[in-house]
Amino acid sequence: MKTYDNDSPGPIKGSKNNRREFINRSIILGTLAGFGSIGFFTGCKREADEGVSPAEDLMREHGVLNRILLIYDNCRSRLVNNEHFDMEAINNSAQIIRTFVEDYHEKLEEDFLFPRFEKANLLTELVQVLRKQHKAGRILTDQILHFGKMELPANADASQKLIKLLSDFNIMYRPHEAREDTVLFPAIRKIVSGNEYFALGEDFEDKEHELFGADGFEKMVEKVAGIEKQLGIYDLSMFTPVI
Repeated sequence: MKTYDNDSPGPIKGSKNNRREFINRSIILGTLAGFGSIGFFTGCKREADEGVSPAEDLMREHGVLNRILLIYDNCRSRLVNNEHFDMEAINNSAQIIRTFVEDYHEKLEEDFLFPRFEKANLLTELVQVLRKQHKAGRILTDQILHFGKMELPANADASQKLIKLLSDFNIMYRPHEAREDTVLFPAIRKIVSGNEYFALGEDFEDKEHELFGADGFEKMVEKVAGIEKQLGIYDLSMFTPVI
């Protein structure tokens, strides 16, 4: 069996070369891995910077609308039962519908979405109905705002008129928003490219900031919560049935 002393060149010298080669390769691989990590984290950052998607943005705004519909339900019930409440709740709610839902949210749909669906000849009948309902909603809001400025409805006829207005608004908008959430919004990706889709999200956000400031959505949610507290319907647990 052949042996080597400490001064012999044999395997000891080779092992140094192997170790040096291993270290060099490790440095190269580590550097390449570092570049890969930079790409990975850059990709993550890019994805994070994309923010809220157009569909998500529109759907969460529907959440604000839905909470107003619940407020309208509560006010209508009080009118039916001749219960006293501050009519300011109706006026403030209708103001949010006018500024945030009709003049902003629906305007986005009318300017950015409906024309694209019509150009693509997709869901055109649905878009036609949605446009018609937007117009009807604005007429209803005009009339609700008229009553909301009163301390109380002037008489029984006025009270019945307001009850019908609130009911008509809610009966139309619940299926309206549900159809948009389940049919129209999911179809946006079918008619635009990936880049255009996320560009829409940026356009929506820019418009929101222009009209309502940097925290426009959050401010609207706070306003709605304030009306709910005024009416005593803010606590979510109160809607849980006793089983």
